[in-house]
Amino acid sequence: MTVSALLSFYARRSIRPYRLRTVSFEQCRRTLHLLDQSDAHGADSNPAYDFVRRHLGPNERQTKEMLNKLGLKTLDELIEKTVPSGIKYRGTMNIPEALSEHRALKEIEGIAMQNEVWRSYIGLGYNDCIIPPVIQRNLFENPGWYTQYTPYQAELSQGRLESLLNYQTAVSDITALPYANASLLDEGTAAGEAIAMCFRHTKRPRMFLSDQLHPHVIEVARTRAHGFRTEIEVLPVDKMDFSKKDVAGVIFQYPDTTGNISDPSNLIARAKEHGTVVICGSDLLALCLLKPPGEMNVDICYGNSQRLGVPLGFGGPHAAFFSCAEPFKRDLPGRLIGLTIDSHGAKAYRLALQTREQHIRQEKATSNICTAQALLANMVAMYCLYHGRQGLRNIAIKIHILTCDLAESVKAGGHSIKNEIFFDTLKVKPNMSVDEIKQRAKEKRINLRYYDNGSIGISLDETMNESDVTDLKWIFNVENTITSDTVIDPRDFGNLTRRSRFLNAEIFNKYRSETKLMRYMKHLENKDLSLVHSMIPLGSCTMKLNASAELIPCSWAHFNRIHPFSPSSQWKGYAKLINDLDQYLCEITGYDKISFQPNSGAQGEYAGLRVIRAYHEHRGEPQRQVVLIPISAHGTNFASATMAGLKIEKIQLDKTGAVDMKHLKQLAEKFKDTLACGIVTYPSTSGVFEETVRELCDIVHHYGGQIYLDGANMNAQVGLCRPGDYGSDVSHLNLHKTFCIPHGGGGPGMGPIGVKKHLVSFLPNHPLLDKDSEFNPKHSFGPVSSAPFGSASILPIPWMYIRMMGAAGLRRATETAILNANYIAKRLESSYKVLFRGTNGFAAHEFIIDVSRFKERANIEAVDIAKRLQDYGFHAPTVSWPVSGSLMIEPTESEDKDELDRFCDALIEIRKEISQIESGAYDKKNNPLKNAPHSQHVFLHEKWLLPYSLQKAVFPIDFVTPDNKFWPSCGRVNDVYGDKNLKCRVD
Repeated sequence: MTVSALLSFYARRSIRPYRLRTVSFEQCRRTLHLLDQSDAHGADSNPAYDFVRRHLGPNERQTKEMLNKLGLKTLDELIEKTVPSGIKYRGTMNIPEALSEHRALKEIEGIAMQNEVWRSYIGLGYNDCIIPPVIQRNLFENPGWYTQYTPYQAELSQGRLESLLNYQTAVSDITALPYANASLLDEGTAAGEAIAMCFRHTKRPRMFLSDQLHPHVIEVARTRAHGFRTEIEVLPVDKMDFSKKDVAGVIFQYPDTTGNISDPSNLIARAKEHGTVVICGSDLLALCLLKPPGEMNVDICYGNSQRLGVPLGFGGPHAAFFSCAEPFKRDLPGRLIGLTIDSHGAKAYRLALQTREQHIRQEKATSNICTAQALLANMVAMYCLYHGRQGLRNIAIKIHILTCDLAESVKAGGHSIKNEIFFDTLKVKPNMSVDEIKQRAKEKRINLRYYDNGSIGISLDETMNESDVTDLKWIFNVENTITSDTVIDPRDFGNLTRRSRFLNAEIFNKYRSETKLMRYMKHLENKDLSLVHSMIPLGSCTMKLNASAELIPCSWAHFNRIHPFSPSSQWKGYAKLINDLDQYLCEITGYDKISFQPNSGAQGEYAGLRVIRAYHEHRGEPQRQVVLIPISAHGTNFASATMAGLKIEKIQLDKTGAVDMKHLKQLAEKFKDTLACGIVTYPSTSGVFEETVRELCDIVHHYGGQIYLDGANMNAQVGLCRPGDYGSDVSHLNLHKTFCIPHGGGGPGMGPIGVKKHLVSFLPNHPLLDKDSEFNPKHSFGPVSSAPFGSASILPIPWMYIRMMGAAGLRRATETAILNANYIAKRLESSYKVLFRGTNGFAAHEFIIDVSRFKERANIEAVDIAKRLQDYGFHAPTVSWPVSGSLMIEPTESEDKDELDRFCDALIEIRKEISQIESGAYDKKNNPLKNAPHSQHVFLHEKWLLPYSLQKAVFPIDFVTPDNKFWPSCGRVNDVYGDKNLKCRVD
């Protein structure tokens, strides 16, 4: 009996005369089971219990209609004609039965409660903070902010671009360096990016790192430097000799990892004298009181901005900050927001200097960064607006006063303080046993930092008050020596005291009430198109539903208030979560082990390639450094390979857009003694399940190489085929794509890597995990992220997605993604040329339409179509990649037929507009596409001057009406003007 029939049965009975019945427990159990496990795909399913039905866009009727359009009867028939039979997964994934949202939330709540929330004063670049509720509710938990795409279409992204410019300005002001980017992944990788900048600027072979850097930063930097063949030397700053002029850069920390604050002027002068780049790792809150690096002639400053309003989250996601001096501005890694003008001459924001990015420059890019933690950078920006300069200084002063209070009492109690000058962190040499301190700390549920030499580290934070300090004093068995008469001047750091002002721009001094800040955030949100408005059909980016139930646990204290270096006994819930996901993802992919340390897809690529290098080196074949990459690969593939120290050989494509197997074999044979690996994206970036994928893997394996699979397109494989079965040795998984972590306007991201058994012992490790931990592989090449498990606090999202979908639901999602893509392709094929399809005429979950022919006939390019789509209320597909003059479309499984039809109708109508240009009805330079998008600015003209109607400009189709119009908030941005007049901060 179906659920609806069951409910109908009881409804019919309810109108009969009441009759008492005895119902057995077993009958109740069966009835509840039937309700909870209703048919996930039938018209009779019960939406109160069926998450799969909620996640998928098309209902059963729409699915049949789309299949009919394709000339098919069932989804199975579509998959049979799309996925090569030789790689199909015939088994059943060992994934638990699907749960309802309510049940899944109950289960993950139990997991969360296995974590213990202690007060953590460990420091090491991670400090608890107070997140203003207005920011948590209106930004962090708001789909209008967390479902936005990277702001490549600037006209639809003015809100978050403005916010990110605020972030850049705050970082630039606080560090006193003129240029800052729109965030990086974490502190360790930011240090790695600084090393790469030094290497590119100087070509020198050595780097000096202070021995007082955070230990995880040192180890991540070692990992990164290996790819550039740069020698890392870790030593005290007074032992550094720059006289040989072979040192590319020097990194010191201020305040250092022990909390000590030393005057770096001598080090800076010595380094500069010999042409060495000077890099400073720092703390933004400390710099509110301390002389900033930019005023000390430092070239680059980096660090973690987490303590400015972002949860600890067991290590992430956080926004790392990065700023630099004028000579380095065009070499900045990551995203850079700049000011420009639009087509009306008005101020506008955009991504500046995009030619630095890997999508364009490939192996010559400044970095492989794709995800840049934009959502978290926006939280930091709003935190700075919320507090302003004086608010930040007040927080810093409060923390410093409490630290001084603790230091005085600890010294009076006979303990030794190793810091002469400090801000918020103390290194204490106790006069009592460390075991006793640990026991007393345990009684207070407090985490401290324990050095190998018996010293104790204490790092205070914004959440603390006098009672917390009293507890710390009790741990050290000392009395309170501070009285009401005691005078502490927290602002006196001698010649290292900050004298300059910062956050002077009006934007940082006008949002002091919650009302005003709430309105400002909403004002910015309203400028941006996100998934709350319409589909975002980007190929290879998979902008699918991020369900509310998946995201709720990310706000729970038992997930987001755990310090990444707390004892393993306190994060048993995270261990359970990670082990569950390890099992689920191995079942889905066919791999044997998953590492969750990489905190972006590009980081996953880099980590996977380093695993392969470590494997070859362990086998005594270090010369295997050649990587074969198809010319159609994602730009991050090339950039990641370069970072990993590999030598790139590019594979050509055949006329169908597939890998040229003859050329692949020639290259593999030519480099058989030095071949490290081949990189393949599957389905291909042409949107096709290539029949030759197993043959490709066999060829590379035959010549001694490994196969790295770019997992960006896993959305087309889950439940249908498994990379680990058809020949891949390692790949990353974009949890922020296939597994529902939201894009956040450019991050957060999570890019764990899966490997086959022979590569397990080479996965990333971490210096601050127990040496015998299961997460510290025996032959690891080192860590790739600051935290052991990357951006761990967003792992509840894929866990919830998998638990609510179950094995059958996951497969159905993949089938629906493929159906939706093929339905759009079928509807568009009479208006546009669909470039590539599989053997039986079907695409995978994405496809490419060629629009290059319109350039000669109508002066219309792909970017013009992209901008015109904004007038129809849609974000553009991927523009001119992987084929120049094309649009790559991916609808995802979460969009229903009505939305797909609106998108198709829009593109078909735009094709009619192009036809009018071709026929001469519209001028080739002055037409609806060339002038798109049409912002509200057009209404400011007293007289309509364009050679087509206002109605045609702004309401071009019947479903775009005054009631539902999404207005681009500016005209087309002028990229050339912005790059020629580079301005990357608010005045």
